[in-house]
Amino acid sequence: MPGGRRLQQGQRCEVWLADAATGERELVHATDGLLLEAPHWTPDGCRLVLNGDGRLWTLDLADRRLEPLPATGLPPVNNDHVLATDGRHLHASADDGHVYRIGLHGGPASRITLDDGWSHFLHGVSPDGSTLACVGIEAGDFSRPGRLLTLPATGGPPTVIDTGTGHCDGSEFSPDGEWIYLNTEAFTTAHGHAQLARIRPDGTGLERLLASESVDWFPHLSPDGRMASYLRFPTGTLGHPADLDVELVVVSTRDWTTPVHTFALFGGQGTLNVNSWAPTSDRFAYVAYPQDITSGQR
Repeated sequence: MPGGRRLQQGQRCEVWLADAATGERELVHATDGLLLEAPHWTPDGCRLVLNGDGRLWTLDLADRRLEPLPATGLPPVNNDHVLATDGRHLHASADDGHVYRIGLHGGPASRITLDDGWSHFLHGVSPDGSTLACVGIEAGDFSRPGRLLTLPATGGPPTVIDTGTGHCDGSEFSPDGEWIYLNTEAFTTAHGHAQLARIRPDGTGLERLLASESVDWFPHLSPDGRMASYLRFPTGTLGHPADLDVELVVVSTRDWTTPVHTFALFGGQGTLNVNSWAPTSDRFAYVAYPQDITSGQR
């Protein structure tokens, strides 16, 4: 959803890598000057792509160098951006409500989405590269719940997939293309109580993955389909706000009820908005936003 956040006084942005097997973590970038969000990997596993200050950035994991991605004709972007399956392009959602296609190394941006009455927030691409999974906000009115949309990756009218009442978000395809994973309020009457689910791309088979008292967002499957990560917000949280004590949870896709690892951190919005698994499925990236406890903040 729309970005443009700034770090608060005494706050720091930290980009971490975590080992899926051991839970060991590595800090790969830290700054108090730029709020970065939503890391995902390049196909070679050598760089992360993030957004910050309305732009896309790449972080080289060898020399830890952060550089802006030179895109022309691209409006300010938010934290909904993913790699295209051809390995040579990115898709990014901009604050004008449209999805754009950009070369992995930069260049001119081309708009994909139509003026169809929706604001589009991209989360996933089908394995064959033909279809995008988005969350649509009708008429850009954020008092309305998000709806699951699929649309041709080359452009065209969207298809609305019924996920029931309440807001849905974080829609992305499984590695085999058989499912779209998402979070949805369809299983509860409590406003904001997002739960993890999946649905077939044809709109059948809506299935709750985990019944919990927490507010659960952004289920992301590893490329091999064996593991998943998601973000756990405190009970009663509305939406996916920034600057909260949250938990990043790793599970086996065979058992969503038993965490393999749980990482407590200060974050939320920007931490895990898109799929951040490495191409090798052994690591994933995330962002934390700790605040200076000496200043009396978290």
